[in-house]
Amino acid sequence: MPSTPITIRPPSLSSSLTPPPTFTLPPISFLSGTWHVTHSTLPMWKTARNVTITYKPLSTVVHGQPQLDDLVAYQPLHSDKRKTIAGVDTYSKDGHGAWDWRGKGWLKIASSRWEVLGWGVREREGEGAEESPDGAAGWVVTYFAKSIFSPAGIDVYTRGESLEEAMLERINDGLMTVEDEGFQKLVGTMFEVKRD
Repeated sequence: MPSTPITIRPPSLSSSLTPPPTFTLPPISFLSGTWHVTHSTLPMWKTARNVTITYKPLSTVVHGQPQLDDLVAYQPLHSDKRKTIAGVDTYSKDGHGAWDWRGKGWLKIASSRWEVLGWGVREREGEGAEESPDGAAGWVVTYFAKSIFSPAGIDVYTRGESLEEAMLERINDGLMTVEDEGFQKLVGTMFEVKRD
């Protein structure tokens, strides 16, 4: 049985046409929990390993929009020390499915914007794409807008520590459907994030 094509929408700042009509944003319950960053175009992850991002819904609401606690954890390539970047994501009112990140503590001056371009559940052999209750087979493609601290970039997350080659190929095929030359160049710089 052939695999269902992956739907990837263009970033909201893209010169591409409107998002595919079949795209829907993931519920917060799907985003919640820990994700492993398996592939990226962001230069900061070239010198890091074991990168995870944990989202946790907060009870606070800002201007009627939900918020997520956002904790990034990683290890430098040549160190066992675990580093973290803590922030809060507020869902953007602009209707594009974007989240506005603001750092915590001394990082409160830092901000960025990210959005989900694609998401789903990996199909298992002999089964359809049924969502497991714990989201164990989930995957997400996120886009980060350029900020004063980093260039624009794409991350691929998965609930497991790795992403099967066939699934990565399907995600890449979906990314290649976005008709935006700058975005395509960015996709061409994707690399695997190191894991122990």
